[in-house]
Amino acid sequence: MHRTEDGRVALRFERRLRHPQAKVWRAISETDQLRAWFVQLLDYDRFRFDLVPGARIAFVDRQGTMAGEGEVVRVDPPKLLEYTWGSEILRWELEPDGDDGCRLVFTNIVDDPDAAPALGAGWHAGLDALEALLHGRPTDASVSHELQAAYQRALA
Repeated sequence: MHRTEDGRVALRFERRLRHPQAKVWRAISETDQLRAWFVQLLDYDRFRFDLVPGARIAFVDRQGTMAGEGEVVRVDPPKLLEYTWGSEILRWELEPDGDDGCRLVFTNIVDDPDAAPALGAGWHAGLDALEALLHGRPTDASVSHELQAAYQRALA
């Protein structure tokens, strides 16, 4: 975690994945893949996500109400995907790493530093679920109390 120049908080995660960059790109950009690991409260039948800069994103929860809106900011398949969710920025960077693997760097920029522990734990669990999906294992993006407590201690 670090402060941005404008005083916001950036949570940065880096994972080395033993999967081709194109496979990871599909997992972070295709609705049927996102459904398995990304934010579990969303209704992916109503979720709109076009990979075109300037495209609007509608985050709709399972009750059919808006959980937020966003906009696609940057797209460079299969290397970069950046979009907003309300005032947050979500940036996904992929680069080749060794034979048939890639490095994922995910950054979530938020306004509220007090939200960082919960968001950090949530993204940690989500990225674990992403890895499970890539390996063909069942996914579980739930956050344990231990993980939440660990992020609260680490980011205090």
